[in-house]
Amino acid sequence: MPVTVLLVDDEPLVRAGLRAVLGAQSDIEVVGEAADGAAVIPLVRRLRPDVVAMDVRMPLLDGIEATRAVLRTVADPPKILVVTTFEDDEYVYEALRAGADGFLLKRARPAEIVHAVRLVAAGESLLFPASVRRLAERYGDGAGRPARSVLERAQLTEREAEVLRLMARGLSNAEIAAGLVVGTETVKSHVSAVLAKLGARDRTQAVIAAYESGFVEPR
Repeated sequence: MPVTVLLVDDEPLVRAGLRAVLGAQSDIEVVGEAADGAAVIPLVRRLRPDVVAMDVRMPLLDGIEATRAVLRTVADPPKILVVTTFEDDEYVYEALRAGADGFLLKRARPAEIVHAVRLVAAGESLLFPASVRRLAERYGDGAGRPARSVLERAQLTEREAEVLRLMARGLSNAEIAAGLVVGTETVKSHVSAVLAKLGARDRTQAVIAAYESGFVEPR
């Protein structure tokens, strides 16, 4: 089954470009488009896309609020890939904190766009970990104390803590397994345990908590 994608951007040229790039892939299908975040929820409910590629800045409802709305109201919500012009935009960080799974630069090359959609659909790896580190360092100061409390209550085991640090570097399950010399299924179990203990929706949320708490130092 192909990965199904909903495109949400107020610029028709951006949507057309993404549709052309993604639609050329045999394993990806663009199932719909919208020009504003306000149209996302009914389209998600009707089309059931695997991934929503969503502009972070839109006139009526931006990508942050649209992400929150989807995750709050849609059962079994899609993965959300924020599409942005500037990777150091505070809007991007707020969208990730709201529950977006990763972000994609509008200037990205076609191969990078396709790779990003596949990664997010698989739920395997955090996109652009270096950029997320910079965003956490710049905009995450106000969340430090709550994030520290979450990490303290989580009481991660030594191996779970090690897996979280490797997740923060953007490593996939397979890469973590190779580095720790364990099976991929073992890594998946550790990742699931980390997410459950942190109350995180996905890897992105767990990594943001790790940076904001100081558990992982931006470098």
